[in-house]
Amino acid sequence: MEPGLTTHVSDGTATVTISNTGKRNAMTVQMWRDLPPLLDRLAGDRAVRSLVLTGEGGTFCAGADIGSLRGNAAGESQGLAVAAEEALAAFPKPTLAAIRGYCVGGGAQLAAACDLRFAEEGALFGVTPAKLGVVYPASATRRLVRLVGLATAKYLLFSGELIDCARALRTGLVDEVPAEGELAKRVAEFSAVLASRSLLTQTAAKELANGTWDVPPAEAEERGAHWAAQARASGDTAEGAAAFLERRAPRFTWPTP
Repeated sequence: MEPGLTTHVSDGTATVTISNTGKRNAMTVQMWRDLPPLLDRLAGDRAVRSLVLTGEGGTFCAGADIGSLRGNAAGESQGLAVAAEEALAAFPKPTLAAIRGYCVGGGAQLAAACDLRFAEEGALFGVTPAKLGVVYPASATRRLVRLVGLATAKYLLFSGELIDCARALRTGLVDEVPAEGELAKRVAEFSAVLASRSLLTQTAAKELANGTWDVPPAEAEERGAHWAAQARASGDTAEGAAAFLERRAPRFTWPTP
């Protein structure tokens, strides 16, 4: 089977699977190139409420496929990897990395660009540019620092050493560690929870949480006012309150047709 990215949409969840099993699901140049337009398509699909990124079989992603790099392809690959990572981080709906086995190098970049990371017991994580003499991208470095803190980011970047699930959970690199064999079930359960909640709330919260780091306070306030107006116009706030009082599941409608 040729390396590639496969997509399946079910019950509001789009699952994107990294498939290059002969090389621990390493990302080829073409796979990096294919990810942004795939994400654009899924972002515009009204049936998609959340996105799960995972790897085929027992590995999430072992980074870049070094065998696919020839001549100037290394520089091209890093540029494409950054573009793919930024596209994933900018995906407007909730994203979750479902991780088994190795989550290393470019795989760790992709996982960090997701909103949440669930990892099965036994998963291993590593940020490995120091093993290759690569300068880690500025955007990926900032994202890693925000996620795990300065000290842990330096440990990972300076050493390239792998860390286990327990340490990843303790440092904030991972959000949940289901027991071995339970990852798919837990991800499905959590995806169902996301689908039942307000997409308006989720989309606004994602933009505001991500954007307040890098914009002036006045601009952040302006975006907050924009989302408050969206909530009033959509009727979702009133629906949420009515559903709570009537003890029923809410029927959120944003975005309206």
